[in-house]
Amino acid sequence: MKKLLLSVLASSLLCTSVYAAELAPLKSDTEPDRTDWTQLDSKYGPLPKADSKLKIGGVSKTLTNEYWRSLGEGYQNVAKKYGFSVAYQAAANEDDQLGQLSIAETMISQGFNGLLVSPQTDINLEPALESANSKKIPVVNVNDAVMPNAQYYVGNVQKDNGVRVAKWFIQHHPQGGKVAVIEGQPGVYAAGQRTSGFKETLQANGKFAIVASVPANWSREQAFNAASTILQQHPDLIGFYANNDTMALGVVEAVRAQNKSAQTAVFGTDGISDAYASIKRGELTGTVDSFPVLTGEVAMDVMIRLINGQKLSRVISTPQALITKENADAFSTKDNAKLRQLLAQQ
Repeated sequence: MKKLLLSVLASSLLCTSVYAAELAPLKSDTEPDRTDWTQLDSKYGPLPKADSKLKIGGVSKTLTNEYWRSLGEGYQNVAKKYGFSVAYQAAANEDDQLGQLSIAETMISQGFNGLLVSPQTDINLEPALESANSKKIPVVNVNDAVMPNAQYYVGNVQKDNGVRVAKWFIQHHPQGGKVAVIEGQPGVYAAGQRTSGFKETLQANGKFAIVASVPANWSREQAFNAASTILQQHPDLIGFYANNDTMALGVVEAVRAQNKSAQTAVFGTDGISDAYASIKRGELTGTVDSFPVLTGEVAMDVMIRLINGQKLSRVISTPQALITKENADAFSTKDNAKLRQLLAQQ
């Protein structure tokens, strides 16, 4: 499968369009052409009217992870409000790169008016992007992996996820200590940035030793196994940072199994409901919530603006917040207006 995917990508990239060549490779965290989600109306005006005949495609990494289901919920919220249709589909699993590419290419061939895509890797949807560009179908890269040739990206600052967790350790462990990282999928921009933010911030402090940094491919089971090994090798470990909540919950199980819960803090990323519940039970120490429902709503707003001919910043930044037991109740609100107000005040 990997050889076939590489062959497909090579064929596509040999035909790189003039349009793509005009763009510098996208680095969503540092792209200077950016607008904060709270400034869309003030900078570009009210959201234009959405045609009820619009068909928008959402291409997700997987539907087995609550984060991606919640992102689709955000897409649907906007579509229901304005009366147009959305098809939200995902590959069978987070390793099915060709399956995800096939979904995107099928939507293009079926005449969808725009695509909101969350690639499994930074390159696996590049052929679909090329095809959409040739047909003038707007494509928005929504969070996680980042396509270098994407013209538009909606999502949070990935590096800041790791930075926020590192700052928690610096504040709560001024004496320093040993920590470990459970990484996501190798080669995915978001995973690399989250890990870098955590490591660089702690290394600059000078009091922490990062004794292990291993990939678990977004898998709870792999994270459990990796964390179990690390704890056996470093019984005095004071904390883990996992690149997503699914892995973090696996780490929590490993920490509990070795009776290290009082000693070893565990942080995740995403803000799924299971993470919030675990935090409130006093198990998971915290997560960096990137508010997928709100992110989906912002991404769909961006799509409507693009379809109506607006020229937007290349990156639209969405919010994130470090969630611990102290603020979990406040950020658990199901009142969308209240949550938006809370985040806008950060």
